[in-house]
Amino acid sequence: MARLKPLPQLWIVSDARNDAVLERALARAPRGSGLIFRHAHLPPGERRARFAALARLARARGHLAILAGSAAQARRWGADGAYGPAPRLARGPALFRLVTVHSLREIGRAGRTDAVLLSPVFPTRSHPGGAVLGPVRFRLLAARSPTPVVALGGMDAARARGADWPRWAAIDAFLR
Repeated sequence: MARLKPLPQLWIVSDARNDAVLERALARAPRGSGLIFRHAHLPPGERRARFAALARLARARGHLAILAGSAAQARRWGADGAYGPAPRLARGPALFRLVTVHSLREIGRAGRTDAVLLSPVFPTRSHPGGAVLGPVRFRLLAARSPTPVVALGGMDAARARGADWPRWAAIDAFLR
């Protein structure tokens, strides 16, 4: 764990769908939010250049810039941390570590992390027709986590308020 700053309550998760609005989303997000940069659709050189540009904007607004990848890659790219499944983040330099989880078993395997992103809470365009946790099961699982939980999957500000959950992340919510 390497939490040097407070854990953001709002996380903007990037991908091809919201790439065109990321600058606007970063400018509108409350100071101290976070960017989780995925962009797996880009070739490596373009991905690194896009991360560098968005990280500059994020930091200018006091946001964290987290890279989907290993902790070693995140360090090389100058990211504030790494995002991904627990096995990929088990080793490496001390940075923020955000682990993706979908079940109680994965929460238990997350190990020492700064936060887990528990998903999917609601239906998503990323996984159409896929199983969802729903707000009740999400809260039951979140209560078992030894680390802070960020809600992911079909989230937006209204759903976060309705679920009375302070930390949430989204892709599509920033397209509006």
